[in-house]
Amino acid sequence: MHGGLGSKQEHLTVSAAASLKETLEEIEPLYRHHTSSTTITYNFGGSGTLEQQVEQGAPVDVFISASPREVEALALKGLLVEESRKDLVKNEVVLVVPRDSKLVIGFGDLMNSDVKRIAIGDPEAVPAGQYAKEVLTHLRIFEGLQPKLILTRDVRQALAYASMGNVDAAVVYETDARVATQVKVVAVAPPGSHEPIVYPVAAVKTQHSPAAAMGFVQFLLGAEAQAVFAKHGFIPAGSGT
Repeated sequence: MHGGLGSKQEHLTVSAAASLKETLEEIEPLYRHHTSSTTITYNFGGSGTLEQQVEQGAPVDVFISASPREVEALALKGLLVEESRKDLVKNEVVLVVPRDSKLVIGFGDLMNSDVKRIAIGDPEAVPAGQYAKEVLTHLRIFEGLQPKLILTRDVRQALAYASMGNVDAAVVYETDARVATQVKVVAVAPPGSHEPIVYPVAAVKTQHSPAAAMGFVQFLLGAEAQAVFAKHGFIPAGSGT
């Protein structure tokens, strides 16, 4: 499908936001079915950390961030194949608690004195934290919650803390809440309380397999991969939500 590479084996390293882990792992064999000459290694983590790795010359072929900010920073440094830059999917912010918890049923309850620990991504390091900060600021409770906040290296760590009962609540992506059986969603961030959560994708200029990198980006934007994103709760990037 994205052939023209003959029998030559290509290898792609894809650095992607931690919240995409299950979805991209499910997409990989579908891509291999179409392009058997290309293998993929995923590197999942906080978008800010992944951006820094690319800036420092890590051998990354494709970068998928959980916000436009990191991709924009790499573009300004001339590190991306500009025409490959696309919005991939969107997401939502939700408040989760351990499954059996009755302490919190909405964002307002976070201020209650019996709520001691709340996990969010580090706003200085990961998009999930920035979005969480925007929501809590919009609700005028961010400053008051400072002593309770546990800042995590990425959204999955915040989710893990809630799943294990180490915190009373966590602010995570809606798609993350779907993969965790030990938490429940108690609230969705109000409309307009945060910047739209857009996941951009781009091929990295320093990559060694330009045709393969562009082929993988195109595959992610196609109907087959987009159906997997939708199954995991992601919203099409072109939708008006």
